[in-house]
Amino acid sequence: MPSTITSFPLLGIVLAVASAGALALGNMMQARGVRRGVVESFGAKQFFALLRNGPWVIGALLIGAAVLLQLASLTFAPLIVVQPVGVVALVFASLLTARATHRRPSAKEMRAIATSVVGVAAFVTVAAMVSTQRTIQDRQLVAILVALVVVLCVAMVLAIVARGRPVPAVLIVVAAGVFSGFVATLGKTVILRVQTVLIHQDYRFDSSNLLTLACLIGIAISGGLSIYLVQRAHTVNSPEVVVGGLTVIDPFVAVVLGITILGEAMGAPVWSLLVLAAAGAVAVWGVIDLARAQQANASDVSLES
Repeated sequence: MPSTITSFPLLGIVLAVASAGALALGNMMQARGVRRGVVESFGAKQFFALLRNGPWVIGALLIGAAVLLQLASLTFAPLIVVQPVGVVALVFASLLTARATHRRPSAKEMRAIATSVVGVAAFVTVAAMVSTQRTIQDRQLVAILVALVVVLCVAMVLAIVARGRPVPAVLIVVAAGVFSGFVATLGKTVILRVQTVLIHQDYRFDSSNLLTLACLIGIAISGGLSIYLVQRAHTVNSPEVVVGGLTVIDPFVAVVLGITILGEAMGAPVWSLLVLAAAGAVAVWGVIDLARAQQANASDVSLES
């Protein structure tokens, strides 16, 4: 029977907000670097060329800091509490864009951002009330790894089918968010396994440790694909849309895995699950509304010029 692990939700949320700020600024810098350095279709050659691009490298370091802060937040609170907080990056991204372009966000953009933030705030508040952290069993690790393998197979099939054809911009963001969600979930499982080892002082090397090692390999694969897809997304989307997509798709995947496999909402009352579903839908709608508002603004700007 899995045991409960003590959590500190408030500290986890604070660290998640700091991670969101670093993520927004990092994506802004990387978007600038990608658009300055990539003049043709994005591929492996262009990706490695970005390593010599100053703004892109700074952005990469900031995103690295965001990942470390996010992992720290996952140490202190359940996945379904801290992961959705990342949507606050939308606020930071919009403010940074407004400062860089000397143009205030439109009323529609502000409404969309407010919608997402309200949805996430409601989600996180309820999740913090009803969620728990539990030790991870081997079968749960296997289930997450199997889910990742299925997603990788689907992605490979889609890549083969779409080879040589234009890929919808939103699909690239969605794919990056899905793999980022697996990075967070697998990272959480590793953190919980380490916490369990320390609590029980069981340092034996057995099959459970091999599964944990498999999780680390899964993090490397998912993280690498997410990073590559984010760079591709920057070539065809604004930084706000990339950040918005990541901060909705990523937590959506992580929350689904956290509830269904990690059991973080085990024993939660039915009303709380209904509120979580409604709040999540509100947050997703806000991001969709933001993408539409920014496309409309981009069309207006092109017509004016």
